[in-house]
Amino acid sequence: MTEQRRALVVRGGWDGHAPEEAVELFVPFLREHDFDVVVEGTLEAYADPDLMAATDLVVQCWTMGDILADELRGLRTAVAAGTGFAGWHGGIVDSFRVATDYLQLVGAQFAAHPGGPLVEHTIAVTGDHPIVEGVHDFTLRSEQYWLLTDPLNDVLATTTITPGPDDPWHQPVTSPAVWTRRWGAGRVFVCAPGHLLADLEIPQVRTIIERGLLWAAR
Repeated sequence: MTEQRRALVVRGGWDGHAPEEAVELFVPFLREHDFDVVVEGTLEAYADPDLMAATDLVVQCWTMGDILADELRGLRTAVAAGTGFAGWHGGIVDSFRVATDYLQLVGAQFAAHPGGPLVEHTIAVTGDHPIVEGVHDFTLRSEQYWLLTDPLNDVLATTTITPGPDDPWHQPVTSPAVWTRRWGAGRVFVCAPGHLLADLEIPQVRTIIERGLLWAAR
């Protein structure tokens, strides 16, 4: 009999991304895949070494806000030791803007979403990773993230922001939309789309996130 794994779901921060409702879209999926799911509404769990050591996957949906030094240290230590870390949109790439050690862990930081919250744009699948296997390019009408990032990411999908006549940049900017990242013994998965709850119900987005959660878990 396979031992049940534990998923720690941490949600909070800015209400605009509906963190409670968003994570509840995926909690049943995790339970169906034999995870014991613990849901927390504070970041204090990250500072509990026993809990973090016994956690196989952290799913974070926490936009903006601040993280304490012991909480961030606990998260980084756990991921380096093998705990998976996963999330979508601002809940993972627009969290704790001033915490540089967090940004290094995740591998990107939200910079802008030109055009506002509803922009039609393409998510172009670039990799053959199991997370995106069989998923073809698709179009979203939602926020399009311009991200600051680094080359450690294994990019599985991208989106390209084309400047308009009044924009101050002069050429198209391609940002990662889906990526994985190895951090010590741990795995990090990020899906940049997911601004609206409806985005998370789009079959391609939901498939990518569900596969990413399973991939990241220890």
